[in-house]
Amino acid sequence: MDIKTVMVVGAGQMGSGIAQVCAQSGYQVIVNDIKEGFLDKGFAVIARNLARQAEKGKITNEKRDQTLSRLRKSIDIRDAGDVDLVIEAAVENMEVKKSIFAELDKYAPEHAILASNTSSLPITEIAAATNRPEKVIGMHFMNPVPVMRLVEIIRGLQTSEEVYQSIESMTKSLQKVPIEVNDFPGFISNRVLMPMINEAIYALYEGVATKEAIDEVMKLGMNHPMGPLTLADFIGLDTCLYIMETLHEGFGDDKYRPCPLLRKYVKAGWLGKKTGKGFYEYS
Repeated sequence: MDIKTVMVVGAGQMGSGIAQVCAQSGYQVIVNDIKEGFLDKGFAVIARNLARQAEKGKITNEKRDQTLSRLRKSIDIRDAGDVDLVIEAAVENMEVKKSIFAELDKYAPEHAILASNTSSLPITEIAAATNRPEKVIGMHFMNPVPVMRLVEIIRGLQTSEEVYQSIESMTKSLQKVPIEVNDFPGFISNRVLMPMINEAIYALYEGVATKEAIDEVMKLGMNHPMGPLTLADFIGLDTCLYIMETLHEGFGDDKYRPCPLLRKYVKAGWLGKKTGKGFYEYS
């Protein structure tokens, strides 16, 4: 299927990044959110990113301006009526996502593919909220989207081969690397990453070492660019907890049980970099 126009639902960190790379790759992009203020914030981030790239000589000023011209704002989900692909990048909550997909199913054209940027939730269950489960697929981008090359492509139980091929091809057009994954909790990225982060939190909780020592071991000994506790702060401790709960529920295995210290920090509102405090403090 020929994809020309894309709607991105959600103008947050992930949504704005996805919108940026789609627009830079020549797609017409509608960015939808529930409030004008959220859209303004997301568009400001895109503009800053593009300005920085132009200043560094990575793109021309003309390319910057062309990219911005391909983006438009929307606060009405009915604007999906003239798109070929929707990429949902809303909050990581199953009920919210199912509600959005049910609405998109009403307003998006019959040929349109509906994709979710979920990092851990079952695509098959999201697809069940629509009357086109064969056209529902997962596109899990990595953060920060403009920099990270990986996109996990997740087939739901009924995702058609034609839809998979279209999304794989489109992902390559974004200068990303598509990796095919089946529909299991956490897919590959978070099924491997989150238990590692959770175990690092357990090591801190049990007094095995300080947070700085745990992070240094993983950086210097395993060649990770940042330690797991720092990474958790950047991801958001609430997001880490939600994904661990999804893994625990989905597999029914106590090896995925979230560390009590992680729960305590989330209850305290210490969510990491976005709140100024997590395992570390941020000004």
